[in-house]
Amino acid sequence: MKKYILLLLVFFSGLTMFSQKKDRPKIGLVLSGGGAKGFAHIGVLKVIEEAGVKIDYIGGTSMGAVVGGLYAAGYNAAQLDSIFKETDFDELLSDYIPRQTKNFYEKRNDEVYSLVLPFNKYKIGIPDALSKGLYNFNLLSRITRNVRHVRDFNKLPIPFLCIGSDIETGEQVVLNKGNLAQAMIASSAFPSLFSPVEYQDRFLVDGGVVNNYPVDEVRKLGADIIIGVDVQNDLLDRKELNDATKILVQITNLHSIDKMKQNILKTDIYIRPDVREYGVMSFDSGDVILSRGEEAAFSVFERLKQLGAQSKNYKKPKLEQQSDSLQIAAINCNKLRNYTKEYIYGKLRFKPGTKISYRQLQTGINNLNATENFSAIDYSFEDENGKDDLNLVLKENPINNFLKFGLHYDGLYKSSVLINLTHKKNFFKNDVASLDVILGDNFRYNFDYYIENGYNISLGFKSFLNQFNRNVEGQISNLNFEDLGIQSLNVDLFDLTNQLYFQTMFAQRFLIGGGVEYKYLNINSKTLANTDPKIDKSDYLSVFGRLNFDSMDDKFFPKRGWSFSGDIHSYLYSSDYTGEFSPFSIAKADFGVAFQLFKSATVRFQTEAGFAIGGKSVSFFNFILGGFGYNVSNNFSHFYGYDFLSMGGNSYIKSTLTLDYEVFKNNHLNFTANYANIGEDIFQTVDWVSIPQISGYALGYGLETAIGPIEIKRSWSPETGKSYTWFSVGFPF
Repeated sequence: MKKYILLLLVFFSGLTMFSQKKDRPKIGLVLSGGGAKGFAHIGVLKVIEEAGVKIDYIGGTSMGAVVGGLYAAGYNAAQLDSIFKETDFDELLSDYIPRQTKNFYEKRNDEVYSLVLPFNKYKIGIPDALSKGLYNFNLLSRITRNVRHVRDFNKLPIPFLCIGSDIETGEQVVLNKGNLAQAMIASSAFPSLFSPVEYQDRFLVDGGVVNNYPVDEVRKLGADIIIGVDVQNDLLDRKELNDATKILVQITNLHSIDKMKQNILKTDIYIRPDVREYGVMSFDSGDVILSRGEEAAFSVFERLKQLGAQSKNYKKPKLEQQSDSLQIAAINCNKLRNYTKEYIYGKLRFKPGTKISYRQLQTGINNLNATENFSAIDYSFEDENGKDDLNLVLKENPINNFLKFGLHYDGLYKSSVLINLTHKKNFFKNDVASLDVILGDNFRYNFDYYIENGYNISLGFKSFLNQFNRNVEGQISNLNFEDLGIQSLNVDLFDLTNQLYFQTMFAQRFLIGGGVEYKYLNINSKTLANTDPKIDKSDYLSVFGRLNFDSMDDKFFPKRGWSFSGDIHSYLYSSDYTGEFSPFSIAKADFGVAFQLFKSATVRFQTEAGFAIGGKSVSFFNFILGGFGYNVSNNFSHFYGYDFLSMGGNSYIKSTLTLDYEVFKNNHLNFTANYANIGEDIFQTVDWVSIPQISGYALGYGLETAIGPIEIKRSWSPETGKSYTWFSVGFPF
């Protein structure tokens, strides 16, 4: 009798377990890749939540891995919607590095050269991809900080996996362990757009190459029912293959389309949003694509509601984010051949034992990225008694040589083509040598050798040649035009300068430095051919000091930030061709600030001042104003309303106000007003604070392009009644 009772208990227990399984089946969600079309996944998730369905397992590929990974980390659909709407996909795709995170050398690199190519063994190469994906990785690391210590994806709030493709073997790699942010990046590393990712000893690209719909893998996690969302397009015909992106996607789909069809048959609830007219790069259509996902999910809403009833109409809670701060216990970095620990700390701008925000972390990582010294940057965190150990994995860039190019036109230097050769790791760790050769109407060069030592003192040597021919109104010389019976002077200027300098970071934000300078100056004029055509032919020796800060988000069309530069030169010796030299100093300072009035409208205010100290200054070293668009050097400065180099004096004060309106993306309409007082020793009286004696205005149109800004300015001055139209094309150099 006891045996029968035991059998009955076992039988009913089995029925109960079977009944529970049927009452609450485990739900797996499969999200395919598709680039921007993956916005539809968020729309589907919104409807799934509305139906009360509790997701138990998630598997995804590419964009499906990103959306699925964030959902598995704890975010609900509404939060995902907000995250993607706040993301700047232009910055993401270009691997945008904020300007303020770069040092002054790296800023110049972005603001002079329009094309940079690796150069190795006398061969010009091309980058392995448009982006390293670091901007995306920084973003995902920050928003997955709640699970930054999780290394087994089965222990996430929702168990998760994603798919990568081993580019060396062609094999599928299931990513279910490690760093979640890095796994999502590896799964979505679309070939040629993003660099391959080294992940757990595998070299991975987009998982869509081998398996864009991991239904079998989610079944193995324990899913009874599969909800699948498919945003992959069918193969296109030749008429539709009309751009490079579509062709690349087609090549990827060729390998996975058959497996996709087979996997669809294994799906219990199949959802295919109608996103055929959109491509993998259609990020500007995100709202529409998301709504298409909602529409497709509502077409199976009754079936979803049945699952929701079995889940007791589950409502996924909003993820409460942890504090955006990190207490760094230690910084662990793999051994580097060419860069020191001090160099890494100097770039990170924080040390072990400090508390930082994720913003500071990303700034430090961007600083490392901006050097171009590392072809890959990875980081993760390990819990250390409530604090975080930062584990850095840096892959040194094997390319030490780069060819860089630029184009420019302005009214002073005329047409110019810039060719640059940059070589790193010449004699010491952390060093770089750069040579600019500028060909065109005025040959010039610029050579810079720099050894960067992070927080410690860095050393450098600079040599440059500047020359031009221009009609000027006498400010480059001490000549009296009235005595000579002329109104302007045609000047040939030859300026060869060499500097030996040191610099370091002050308060982690300011660049402070100084050094010694030798300058050879040769100025002559064909206008004076009947007398002495030589205006100056002297050697000058000086010492200098400087302090710089620049947080502007853009040099040419800034929206926010401020800048300061201060410089003092003391000229101690001259070979004195004119016989008029006595030691003197020149001091100057420049302050600027930019802020947005409202979206697309920006105000920029800038003020400059300078003066001479000591004996009579040499006219060439005076402050000289006029013109627009040229690369300012020595003490030259732009001034709207007056011709190039048409005003001068040994002291000046100038203020400029610019109103800029971005009429549409990268197109700027602006109005500028500038005012100045300039002359001899103007600060010895109170006249410099009087109503400005000189004023000018300009109306301009600017376009941001790959070769730099292209601008046209129409300027005028009420004092002279003259007006000028100026063009500037490309980065000035």
